[in-house]
Amino acid sequence: MSRRRSVMSEQFKAELAKDLGFYDTVQREGWGGIRTKDAGNMVKRAIQIAEQTAARPPQS
Repeated sequence: MSRRRSVMSEQFKAELAKDLGFYDTVQREGWGGIRTKDAGNMVKRAIQIAEQTAARPPQS
């Protein structure tokens, strides 16, 4: 089985996990230890952030 390259940086994933309240699980068990629901919420939040960033006018 091949490993897919992550689209999100480890730092960004850690920030999302902290914001969503399951970073302690990541520290104890790694990313494989989080619940499917938590992973889904993390993806939803990442999409929200990306949409907000894309909607901002460009900075000069």
